Amino acid sequence: LKYLDYKDKQTSGARMHVTSPSVVLIVPIASVWAVEASVVLDAMSGASPLYHNALSGASGVGVKDYRKAADLKVTRYLGPTVLGLSANVSTENDYLSRGLAIDARFSTEDNNTTFAFGVGGTSDQINSTNRVAIDEAKRTVEWLAGVTQVLSSTQLVQSNITYARGRGYFSDPYKVFDTRPDQRYSFAWLTRYNQYFGNVGGALNASYRYYNDSFGVKSHALEFVWRQPFAETWTISPALRYTSQSAAKFYVDPPFPKGFVQGSYYSADTRLSAFGSFMVGLRVDKTFGDGWSANAKIEFTQQKSSWRLGGGGSPGLETFSSTAAIVGITKAF
Repeated sequence: LKYLDYKDKQTSGARMHVTSPSVVLIVPIASVWAVEASVVLDAMSGASPLYHNALSGASGVGVKDYRKAADLKVTRYLGPTVLGLSANVSTENDYLSRGLAIDARFSTEDNNTTFAFGVGGTSDQINSTNRVAIDEAKRTVEWLAGVTQVLSSTQLVQSNITYARGRGYFSDPYKVFDTRPDQRYSFAWLTRYNQYFGNVGGALNASYRYYNDSFGVKSHALEFVWRQPFAETWTISPALRYTSQSAAKFYVDPPFPKGFVQGSYYSADTRLSAFGSFMVGLRVDKTFGDGWSANAKIEFTQQKSSWRLGGGGSPGLETFSSTAAIVGITKAF
């Protein structure tokens, strides 16, 4: 069981507040099967980012929505081969998303190398409450290929590549004049490295992610997590992440509606802007007797235009900050 509480704000004031309880159940069957199911309920309220939005605090409308999502995955273990089939559905007041995916993992005889492959597809239907988008659809297919390699008894490296192709409605119906291409291609490369240090009993988890898409957005994300067990039943994990992103080719900076040309691609969505951000976080885990364990995590993120790698972020952006707190409890039977 987990519970998330998320809040974010800009310099001008508070924005979104999200609460999200969830439950996950994993059941092994006959030592060769596993069934995993999860349910998430999100409650969202507040105001979208300042500038260029039809649902803002200034308009008096604001944002209020509930999301219900469920996932189901069945895994089959065949010695060094593992096969998985998963399905998911997510519904909101104005959005319905359904997806299917299959994945496979193949390990070498010594289990030191594992290859992973996967393909998944999602089908989304959009019906915005302001009736700008009625019965609009979006279809996305994503492929994954990766390898995990044991380097030594204390070192592990993993590298995955994903490629996605989407077609359909990518615009935001709640952002004034927002018009985006009807197709989007994206490429992402994620590499993780884990190193255990026996002299202190802790482990360093480092990761780097590169992302590039046909909108013109490019991003780099570098994260470090240190996991330190202590007092036999406790683990503390501080984390630091830096992200840098370039703006989409059709992103336009404030003041609105600067640069708008009828019939051309145009967006003032700050998620498509150029910025840099830092996240600092801390997670604490505690194990109890009889299969019980608990954890708590808090993350603080701040985003600024000037923090983009090499400078040159989008001007006019207000400083964006967010706080996410998660508590969870697990029972193993």
